[in-house]
Amino acid sequence: MGEKVLMKGNEAVAEAAIRAGCRLYFAYPITPQSELIEYMAKMMPKVNGTFVQAESEVSAINMVYGASGCGRRVMTSSSSPGISLKQEGISYIAGANLPAVIVNVQRGGPGLGDIQPAQGDYFQATKGGGHGDYRNIVLAPSTVQEFADMAGLAFDLADKYRNPVMILSDGLLGQMMEPVEFKPQKTKEELEELDRQHYEWCMYPNEDEPNHHHHEINSLEIDPLVLEKHVEKLSEKYDEIEAKEKRFEKYNIEADNEVLVVAFGTSARIAKSAIDELKEEGKSVGLIRPITVWPYPYEAISEAMTDKVKKVVVMELNLGQMIEDVKLAVNGKLPVEFLGKVGGILFTPEEAKAKILENL
Repeated sequence: MGEKVLMKGNEAVAEAAIRAGCRLYFAYPITPQSELIEYMAKMMPKVNGTFVQAESEVSAINMVYGASGCGRRVMTSSSSPGISLKQEGISYIAGANLPAVIVNVQRGGPGLGDIQPAQGDYFQATKGGGHGDYRNIVLAPSTVQEFADMAGLAFDLADKYRNPVMILSDGLLGQMMEPVEFKPQKTKEELEELDRQHYEWCMYPNEDEPNHHHHEINSLEIDPLVLEKHVEKLSEKYDEIEAKEKRFEKYNIEADNEVLVVAFGTSARIAKSAIDELKEEGKSVGLIRPITVWPYPYEAISEAMTDKVKKVVVMELNLGQMIEDVKLAVNGKLPVEFLGKVGGILFTPEEAKAKILENL
């Protein structure tokens, strides 16, 4: 680790991805993630990497499919409507058992919406988004440092499970500047070892000695019995991910909590400010912040519901999407209240505090 550097979130995640071994990046510009693509355009040639500004988001995600099939660490990024255009390709990548990292710097919607921060893509990210029975691993950062750290984690998880991993950020984290400390650049030897780990499944030309083989990379199965077995095998992988990869933060979780707040990403930052103020006033409020929004940490929420908790308050920058998963975790044992904002508007710490006080 080196000294901290003041960087925008979009630039920080790009730098971290390069350090983690990303050498192929394909994307199409869209606000508020354009700094990410600009950073990659500038830096990829310096590390002997490949940057392509595709003619569309559809083209970009299919380039990701091909590059991943060749056994390379590859990434794309976009913002909400651009991610929508990538959904078919993401389903193909999942169906073909390929690793890839997709960054979504969310903006207001639906439709073209605006360019301000929002969290309206939760359903799209965590419930599939594209067609068929598949899941993405979805990581939700709440600081620029965490945004950067998740680049390396996302590639590691993608490789481990041969599965798409999405980093679900938003326009605030993409645009804001905070100090960031980066992990060291992977060495040439480490990058070569990453390539070797992909040899058993990736596509190589038959004449490419000593990696003389031919693997079919495909998500098309015409025989329904073959497809059934394939989808069941994918399901077994998702079960393993659910068992092993849930991540969350406990904040001010105490036995005497009267209210439990659940929030992710930027919303959690605001909620923490409100909780800190209430703590100074003698009020006990805890927070569960899901870090993986899929797989979702249901058990963490249910375990934080002590006998003294009266209400669960969900805070999101949408009309209520994660609240459905929170209600599954609560399982009808407590009332679940909601605070949300849309249109790219953030709720304030004062509004979060007022909502919690309503339920004390």
